[in-house]
Amino acid sequence: MYPTTLTQLARSNPFQTPLFSIKPDQQQESQQIKRKFAAASYKDADVSCEYGSNKYYALCGFGGILSCGLTHTAVVPLDLIKCRIQVDPVKYKSIFNGFSVTLREDGVRGLGKGWAPTFIGYSMQGLCKFGFYEVFKSLYNDMLGEENAYLWRTSVYLAASASAEFFADIALAPMEACKVRIQTQPGYANTLRECAPKMHAEEGLKAFYKGVYPLWLRQIPYTMMKFACFERTVEMLYKHIVPKPRSECSKPEQLVVTFFAGYIAGVFCAVVSHPADSVVSVLNKEKGSSAVEVLKKLGPVGMWKGLVARIIMIGTLTALQWFIYDSVKVYFRLPRPPPPEMPESLKRKMGLLDY
Repeated sequence: MYPTTLTQLARSNPFQTPLFSIKPDQQQESQQIKRKFAAASYKDADVSCEYGSNKYYALCGFGGILSCGLTHTAVVPLDLIKCRIQVDPVKYKSIFNGFSVTLREDGVRGLGKGWAPTFIGYSMQGLCKFGFYEVFKSLYNDMLGEENAYLWRTSVYLAASASAEFFADIALAPMEACKVRIQTQPGYANTLRECAPKMHAEEGLKAFYKGVYPLWLRQIPYTMMKFACFERTVEMLYKHIVPKPRSECSKPEQLVVTFFAGYIAGVFCAVVSHPADSVVSVLNKEKGSSAVEVLKKLGPVGMWKGLVARIIMIGTLTALQWFIYDSVKVYFRLPRPPPPEMPESLKRKMGLLDY
């Protein structure tokens, strides 16, 4: 009784490691009908393109541009205050104090500083983040095969999102450096047109990419949490909270589930990535500093400054990003596979289904 209960609990853990894996030679039966694991269930008549086609990946990338570019630009005022708290906590003591000081010194227009590099940079990041995530997820699922892809699905989400974010941060780094310099150094530059040439003249190309390593430290764990937590939260919501199967939910109802799962994932993302975010903010403000030097300067307490603002910003941001991304899929009638279910062949091997 006890071992059986323990096994069931292990299998129901949303972040479990599979209790066993299926060897390739055991999958012949399940591969008689060959199809991509992630596209296991959808009606061909309801979609505009095939899952895994070039059109599918291109539109997913477009959805990423809209979801990341628009949402990050919308929260520029909060991001500005968050960055200023991180780099000058003596002057900007809290969120409300930061807004008050900024409005007094720069006026309402001052809250929009850095909107251009934010929109351009995060649009490029969204293109790579969401587009490449779909590419890598499909690639890794095909490499594992249907049964192992189900057993190792959390690992697939983590690996695919990390792979995508590696390239996304290379696209983001130049505009992120300009954004932080505009927002945290009053008088340095007010626009992207002023900032980029000035940075290049002073430090060369290094000025735009010196923050890429801290970006990887911040964004890769953030994105791994964002995608893996979202995917498993959606799975759990439909399994335990939503009173009917996903196939019986309307498109608006499905988008509501997407929003709530996105917000839950966003809170975890903010906590995981905040120390590295503090390092990036200070690093892009100070000339000639290294990530290690900034980390020592901030200390264990300083690296958590601005966490409340970041939780509010990232929670809302992540929820809206997933909502917009899923809405783009609905609008263009892209394949939107339901949460993964255990393949029939695997159920039989585990004794959960009669032969």
